Amino acid sequence: MSAQDTIVALASGAGRAAVAVIRVSGARTRDVLEALCGDLPEPRHASLRRLHDPRSGALLDRGLVLWFSAPSSFTGEDMAELQVHGSRAVIREMIDAALTVEGTRLAEPGEFARRAFENGRLDLTEVEGLADLVNAETEAQRRQALAQSEGSLRALYEGWRAELLKAQALMEAGLDFADEGDVVADVAVKSEAIVAGLLQSISHHLADRRGERLRDGFRVVIAGPPNAGKSSLLNALARRDVAIVSEEAGTTRDVIEVHLDLAGVPVLLIDTAGLREASGAVEAEGVRRALARAEEADLVLWLVDATDPQWTPPAGFRGSGSFPVSDANPPQSDAISTQITAIRVLNKHDLVPPEMPIPDGVVAISAKTGAGLDALLNILEKHAISATSSDAGAPLLTRTRHRLELESARSALARFAAKSLNPELKAEELRVATRHLGRLTGNIDVEEMLGAIFAEFCIGK
Repeated sequence: MSAQDTIVALASGAGRAAVAVIRVSGARTRDVLEALCGDLPEPRHASLRRLHDPRSGALLDRGLVLWFSAPSSFTGEDMAELQVHGSRAVIREMIDAALTVEGTRLAEPGEFARRAFENGRLDLTEVEGLADLVNAETEAQRRQALAQSEGSLRALYEGWRAELLKAQALMEAGLDFADEGDVVADVAVKSEAIVAGLLQSISHHLADRRGERLRDGFRVVIAGPPNAGKSSLLNALARRDVAIVSEEAGTTRDVIEVHLDLAGVPVLLIDTAGLREASGAVEAEGVRRALARAEEADLVLWLVDATDPQWTPPAGFRGSGSFPVSDANPPQSDAISTQITAIRVLNKHDLVPPEMPIPDGVVAISAKTGAGLDALLNILEKHAISATSSDAGAPLLTRTRHRLELESARSALARFAAKSLNPELKAEELRVATRHLGRLTGNIDVEEMLGAIFAEFCIGK
């Protein structure tokens, strides 16, 4: 397949719908439109046309046709969109008719966005933001993805890269005047000042995980001893039967996940096996997975049975013996905290006498009757918002790819700051850091990563 081909694809959802959008992009787009509707509509204006099969002349449908001439289009190429009726039959016949034009073919996943990148219409961070926007499930995810697709991360990373290029130019100038001691000393001081500022900015950016939490979901793990009612709580919060509930201890053997939307924040609610000394290999594996997920959680709900409360986590759980946080309020430093936050929850409160005291910082609920669940949801919502909200400052890091490139750039800058390196090696470390920052936006050769990025898209994007 060639990048010179004209590509065709359904850009709207598959299946029956009132309207379907079919996209065409490439040098033969003009020929496709002339074959289907006779002539070209006015650029960038929707035109109602009768669309015919170029092979037989039969009428296929009547719909809106939009024509975008290069370079003023999403892909930067000649491009068209056909808005037709959304039946499978109409879609199939329209695409087949477009493919009769020589030089056209079906698009690969993400190929429209890839052409936009290759033609300079988007950089890699904007492409990734666009992918996140297509996949956004909550309002907060939509806002973050839209800001990234509009270039918020590109502006930040390109600003850092521009500063780094200044430091690199200074070091190169110092090498050119190696016999001038005062010149070398002056450029070294200026370069080190630039690098020190960049190191601080990049480190702070890496420490803040709010963007990743918002994109991937705020992870809440329900943990505790067997038969505390973890699966019952999961079902109650999800408002449907997701997990098997039984009086038999150790029923849950694997991790079960449910997605919630709390105040526009995506929350991943995770049920785990009861934490105890396992009686068999299968249960032992369930306990191991439960501990692993709890260690990775943004928030742990430590759930105990009110008739037999076991507040102390088992050995092997980070923070065993007590929790860093045990009340309803999220910590002030939650945005960049590496410490597990946990809420102690007393389940089956309906089975104990009403006068039984509730320990400070403990949320009392009944997953069976629903008592206390609204209060618990409010607590989860507060933590999720605290852990993902951002002000109007710098945009947030959202992807593992960004994190890896920035960590590599930071390591190179840290090596530059080492006093033991000679100027030639310092200059090389700046080149390494610049290359990693360039890979973030695609300002250097990034062919090896393009396939993975654009494969996330649907066919018509």
